[in-house]
Amino acid sequence: MVTKLIPHPILTLVVAMSWVLLVNDFSIGATLLGLVLGVAIPWITGAYWPDRPRIRSPRTMIEYLFIITWDIIVSNIQVAHLILFRRGDALRSRFVSVPLRLRTPEAIAVLAGTITLTPGTVTVDVCADRTALLVHCLETDDPEQTVATIKERYEARLMRIFE
Repeated sequence: MVTKLIPHPILTLVVAMSWVLLVNDFSIGATLLGLVLGVAIPWITGAYWPDRPRIRSPRTMIEYLFIITWDIIVSNIQVAHLILFRRGDALRSRFVSVPLRLRTPEAIAVLAGTITLTPGTVTVDVCADRTALLVHCLETDDPEQTVATIKERYEARLMRIFE
């Protein structure tokens, strides 16, 4: 009964909280409207979500969030140092191809988003057959090590979370 009314409970909470934050009004009315939108939007769009992503390891997901937060902080400092103390022509920017073992679209999207969120790297493209990501690195002297780090720190954990 509950899954028919609220097909995606986490999405419902995210939509409701986003609404309250967007309107910047924490009144009862804004909260109720956020909850109505949080229930209505996933319910209306539920037909386009045939399979819910399965979270296999919530503990690993929490660990992953801490790792991402740490990596974003460290990368901000590194990129600030590069911008302030290196000339643009001295940067070793390059594109690297990251082969994927991930197969679920949600896991690939999270990996691509994680790479893009981390300053100094951006996911440029995903192969049509979902076997690799093209990533631009602001500074890397060892592309193989960059790929190994992405696979070890992010992809391995996402496999435990989603697959």
